[in-house]
Amino acid sequence: MPGFGKIARVSLDGAIDPVTAGFVMRCIDQAERDKVQFILIELQTPGGFGSSMEEIIGRMLSSNTPTVVYVAPSGAKAASAGFFILMAADVAVMAPGTNTGAAHPLMAIGGIPISGGEAGKTLEEKITSDATAYLRSITSKRQRNVEEAEKGVVESKSFTEVEALESRLIDFIAENEAELLEKLEGYPVRLFSGEERVLETRGQEFVDYRMTWREEILAVISQPNLALLLGLAGVVLLYFEFSNPGFIVPGVIGAICLLLSILGFSFLPVNYVGALLILLAIGLFVAEVKVGGFGVLGIGGIVSMIFGMLILIDSPDPAVRIGVYSALALTLPFAAILIILMIALLRSLRQKVATGNQGMVGLVGLADSEIGRKGRVKVRGEYWSARSSSPIAEGKPVRVVAVEDLALEVEEVKE
Repeated sequence: MPGFGKIARVSLDGAIDPVTAGFVMRCIDQAERDKVQFILIELQTPGGFGSSMEEIIGRMLSSNTPTVVYVAPSGAKAASAGFFILMAADVAVMAPGTNTGAAHPLMAIGGIPISGGEAGKTLEEKITSDATAYLRSITSKRQRNVEEAEKGVVESKSFTEVEALESRLIDFIAENEAELLEKLEGYPVRLFSGEERVLETRGQEFVDYRMTWREEILAVISQPNLALLLGLAGVVLLYFEFSNPGFIVPGVIGAICLLLSILGFSFLPVNYVGALLILLAIGLFVAEVKVGGFGVLGIGGIVSMIFGMLILIDSPDPAVRIGVYSALALTLPFAAILIILMIALLRSLRQKVATGNQGMVGLVGLADSEIGRKGRVKVRGEYWSARSSSPIAEGKPVRVVAVEDLALEVEEVKE
């Protein structure tokens, strides 16, 4: 095609989230500026956020550069949100041994399907109807089999590459990139805008579009499980620093972990009720140690934290949600560590002072002279001025009851 050269290649491997959506949209913008033949998106994903999926699809449909979505390598899948992205492509291709579909909207907590009675059923029907309408608008424009595509949503049906080809959901099957380019040579493409193009792949070079270092960092810390782990680790380390001032390193690392956690969650749809439940759990752990709830407050804290984690991310897709096992694995160690640190702090506060003037209180010594309003005692090998409210004879054992103005207030030890 005159004026167009090279092929842009993008690899999407993982959940579809806001960072991924931003990366794909940036790549499409770059592809339009570079005037490439088409942008090849190699896709394997278990699903992701619906809002991020819609952003990617919206940019694909408005692009002046054709998009080829290739589910690869063998063993990969484009499930849930990935199925919608595959259907939205100008050219949809799958490798042997791959599958797609399973895009039914879920209503679940921690991977456990829930039902909200008649109201919940009505809500689920509305969500499903909205998803199928969105899919119909895409597949009909791409001249794909609308009825079969709807089964991926309504029946949560999965399609192998052969089934998808026979159902006219994809354009062809390609074992590798070489075969893909061969089949795309001279392939006619009709963009969503109505413009028609013919692809030319012979002799073209690939240009790989990769994430920047900033996008790679954000992609890592915006994973819900890691963001939550960083937040809990930050809380524990900061608490340790505040209860043991002077260590510095735990405080610095804890502050960094907490800020990274906040940054990661800023890219995710956070349910604030879940966040409040986690804060409540921390308060219950502290109260368990301070007031002695006989385990009731501690158990309440564990339950509150687990439920808080399960609903923390406002998405029904298991690929981007904190699951039950992850919640348990994070909650139980955090609760144990926090309670141990609290017990250690309270014990240190209750310990008798062993240094300074206050460390003298309670020590036993001998009267070095008669003691009344004035006198002298020998305590801890040192001679101190002393006084007593009742006379004490020389040589009698005495106990320090107070220290004031470098003088000891003492009493006679009767036993």
